[in-house]
Formats: sequence, structure tokens, C-alpha cells
Amino acid sequence: MNIRSLTRGDGVVIGAAVLLFIASFLDLYSIDGVSDSADIPSLWDSGPVVLGIVLAGIIGAALVVVARGLPQPRKVAGLDLGQFGTAFTVFAAWCALGNIFDPTGGFDGEGGFSDDIGAGTGLILALVATLVMAAAAVATPLVPALKGALLPAARPAAPQPYGAQPPAGYGYPGAQQASFGGQPQPGQPGQPQQPFPGQPQPGQPAPAPAGDFSPFWFAVPVPRPLFPEDGSPTPIAELAPGTWYLAVEQRGPALVAQTQDGRRGVLQDTSGIQRG
Repeated sequence: MNIRSLTRGDGVVIGAAVLLFIASFLDLYSIDGVSDSADIPSLWDSGPVVLGIVLAGIIGAALVVVARGLPQPRKVAGLDLGQFGTAFTVFAAWCALGNIFDPTGGFDGEGGFSDDIGAGTGLILALVATLVMAAAAVATPLVPALKGALLPAARPAAPQPYGAQPPAGYGYPGAQQASFGGQPQPGQPGQPQQPFPGQPQPGQPAPAPAGDFSPFWFAVPVPRPLFPEDGSPTPIAELAPGTWYLAVEQRGPALVAQTQDGRRGVLQDTSGIQRG
């Protein structure tokens, strides 16, 4: 799970989930004329409130955050985990709103209706937390301010020319590998280097770069698809915020980028990218 792919909206969801967890230990309802809340139950003492508000909200927030951090979207019954999580948060907010109007189910515990019982501190905070959580989960894909990266990307040391050996640990094919049993590994002296995907084969002339373009590192502000160089509409990868990628060529407004596993593709939307 890549925590650098989390957005500001995900940060709001996490904060609301923490507030909801704190509210679950506070008063479920309040009674007029009674200042001592020692005998008033918390949200955990009500089964419907625990299931419909506390657990539904926390589970929904967890699904939203986990779905955002996964490298590939996971689906259940044809729906993304993030969509399931958003549905849970909306359901929790709806249940919290209903319990605000009727925190005890219409009864005072003695078989009669009570007009002196109102929503407690815990229930009010739970309503606020679930409303904020649901709003952030729904609005994050739609509001640009919420789609920004939650954690800033770490700057690379320096851009490497395309075709040169990348920094240790970057993960490209041909990077320096530890030897085992004294045998040379790919990328070490004594064994031919394997070219990157799309790199010219030995003995072939390298293609001339377009204009004065120089390879550079960049990071995307939001997840963006990487399309094949042959123009196919099916993405081959998704670039995640918080990760640095190497731009190896420019094609008009688009960039040819290389991922950590050596795949090359075209990034069509280059707006707002951060150069290293």
C-alpha cells in the first residue's frame, strides 16, 4: 500500500473517523435537569448505534483509504472498494441523523414516551463526524483541492539521462543487483546488459531526441493513466502521486514516461506535474 497516493480528501476521511471513534465513548443521550452523566450510556451501549453509525462509519473510512492506497483497484461484485466505502459512510451519516431526532427509540426505558431526552454529546459529534466523512468521500473525486496529494513527494537526487543506469533501488531492469554465489547478476560487469523495454538494441542507432528535450523526473498531482505508445486506448499502468517517474521523451503536450518496472507509455495529461 502506497500511502503517498493518499489525497487531502482521504486525510479528511481519516480525521473524521478518528473523531467518530472518540465520540463513541461519549453520552448517547441527555436528560433535561440531569447534569451528572455518569449513569448515561455511551454509543457503545446501543446496538443499533454501534452497527449503523460507529462501525459502518469506521469500516467505510477504512475501505476508502485502503482503496486509494492500493496500486490496482480491487472490485467486489463489480464495485470498487472505494465505492463500497463511500456507501458505508453515507449510510452511517443517515443513521446518525435519524438517531439525533430519536436517541432512545421513542421510549424512556419504562414503557412510555419521553419528551425530556435529547441527543447526547457523543451522538452529536458522531453526526458531525459522519457528515464530514461522507462529504469528503463523495467530493474527493470531484473537487480539485481534495484530489491533491496528502504527503509531498520526496525529491530525487538528480535526473539521470535516458539509457544510463538509474539510481540504486529505483527498480528498473538492469539496475545493480546483489551477487549470489559469486555469479554475476544482471547489471553487473561480466554479463551483458539487457536493454530497457523500448530501448534501442545493441548496434542500432539511438533515435534522435525531439528538439532540446532532456530527460527529467516528475511526479503527478493525482492518479493518471499511462497509455501504450502505439496509441491503444487501454492504459498499461497508473501513475500514482508521491512517486517519481522518468520522462524520456516529449510528444507535443504529452510525455513518454518510464515506470519503476521498466514499462514505457504516454502520459497524455501533463497538467500540474511536479518536476524534480
